[in-house]
Amino acid sequence: MVSQHPLEQLKSYDPAIIAEYYLFRPWLTVGRSIQIVWRLGRFVLALTWDRWQGRENERMPRRAVELRQTLTELGSTFIKVGQALSTRPDLVRADFLEELIKLQDQLPPFDHATALATIETELGRRVEEAYRHISPQPVAAASLGQVYRAVLHTGEEVAVKVQRPNLLAALTLDLFLMRWAAKWLGVWLPLNLGHDLTLIVDEFGYKLFEEIDYLHEGRNAEQFAHNFRDNSLVKVPSIFWRYTNRRVLTLEWINGCKLTGTEFCEAYHLDRDKLIHTAVVAGLQQLLEFGFFHADPHPGNLFAMPDGRLAYIDFGMMDQLDECAKHGLVDSVIHLINKDYQSLATDFMKLGFLAEHTDIMPIIPALESVLGDIMGESVRDFNFKTITDRFSDLMFDYPFRIPAKFALIIRSLVTQEGLALSVNPEFKIVEVAYPYVARRLLQGETPELRKRLLEVLFKDGQFQWQRLENLVTIARSDESFDWFPTAQLGLQHLFSEEGGYLRHLLLMALTEGDRLHTEEVQRLWDLVKDDIPPVRLLNTALGSLAEFSIGSAAALFPSVANLSRFVS
Repeated sequence: MVSQHPLEQLKSYDPAIIAEYYLFRPWLTVGRSIQIVWRLGRFVLALTWDRWQGRENERMPRRAVELRQTLTELGSTFIKVGQALSTRPDLVRADFLEELIKLQDQLPPFDHATALATIETELGRRVEEAYRHISPQPVAAASLGQVYRAVLHTGEEVAVKVQRPNLLAALTLDLFLMRWAAKWLGVWLPLNLGHDLTLIVDEFGYKLFEEIDYLHEGRNAEQFAHNFRDNSLVKVPSIFWRYTNRRVLTLEWINGCKLTGTEFCEAYHLDRDKLIHTAVVAGLQQLLEFGFFHADPHPGNLFAMPDGRLAYIDFGMMDQLDECAKHGLVDSVIHLINKDYQSLATDFMKLGFLAEHTDIMPIIPALESVLGDIMGESVRDFNFKTITDRFSDLMFDYPFRIPAKFALIIRSLVTQEGLALSVNPEFKIVEVAYPYVARRLLQGETPELRKRLLEVLFKDGQFQWQRLENLVTIARSDESFDWFPTAQLGLQHLFSEEGGYLRHLLLMALTEGDRLHTEEVQRLWDLVKDDIPPVRLLNTALGSLAEFSIGSAAALFPSVANLSRFVS
């Protein structure tokens, strides 16, 4: 039997209970402290020696590698710390970030007999009673657990994820020591956090506890599957709850290959661009539609299946975005595209990148100088990695900080972009992302999206015809996009009570500048006429008018009458 740790009853991270346990066990804390101080101390002394010799920049690549190796040697908690730091350009130098991004949590497997004992303890039955067959060795091992391939007695092929022994003891001890160090040493560290360092440790602890609770991971997987229930290109493995507990997870086996190169495409004769297109759009849907996103989409967690579907696995590290955060992301993208840096600075304050009441006026020129040419000569030159690299230059000169939630988003975006480029170095992620965002704005399915569309189309009270043409052109670059539902939604909204303001704006746009903008309308119609059957469009317009109230129609007629007088 696997022995139970006294803190095993903890269902979630609780720093008070953890502190109460370890404060009276100095034989545990002192020994681990010596180990941590010895390994990290050697690294700090090496950096100091380099500085004294004036060779700091010369030896920095070597020290970055040593940091990654040191964190790996210190075990599971510090591997996760390194992975978290790889998303924090406000805390870590750019030259170290590149090396931390490579940090892998692959470790040698633990004892097979111990794994079987854990399965029996967690499931309350013998391994032979749960599985008809289980592989004699794990097929994968990482810092938190290892995975076996098995077959249930009902014939389903499954993956069995088993947690490492004594993992909770190791994690809670390290978290206790980290929190103690953050409390007493944090005030002496030159970190740009904007709040107490212990809050960073606590946020990390909460996420780590969620990741080691396999029941929580199973619920995450089911929510993720529900979100993509209408997407036939995304596969999420089913959870077998009868064979799942906090430290053992049994889920559907995925037949496929990791997205670590192009071999899988050749073996299965898959269209690699189509596969990456699926991955990018799925990532954008998670952030901008569902608000529930996979925070660790590295190549080992994404599989290409023989039928062309993309499969996600490992749902331990997930996060949720509220509506305010989703809208803030869209706003910041719009203001970046429009080069409205004052509004962009305000967005950063709303999202938590800048503290409240920060004087943004000195920051606006800095944003313009760093992000002004972010699009390059064309939109094809845009990439997320460029943005993060540019921002790392601002972090230490201005009071920017990265909220923990957005650190995960940045990691997700940069990882997906790197994944796309590893499969196809010529792939332009923006060529997928831009049409998606353009379609979302043009469809205007919610009042918030319609508001943001108007922000794009109007500048200083003037209608931007060229921006609308660009949006339409970008959206049409996706051959799978059906224009008719978008036109249908637009007409229904135009003739709704909510659409009164939009009708006013459209009439003003058509007549602004003392002329009727028929040429611009003709150009737009030429762009979409092949995709929108006129008969269907007319029927939709008549249907929308039929639902139009008499009062609303009366309100519309004076505007039409004014337009008629203008034309004559």
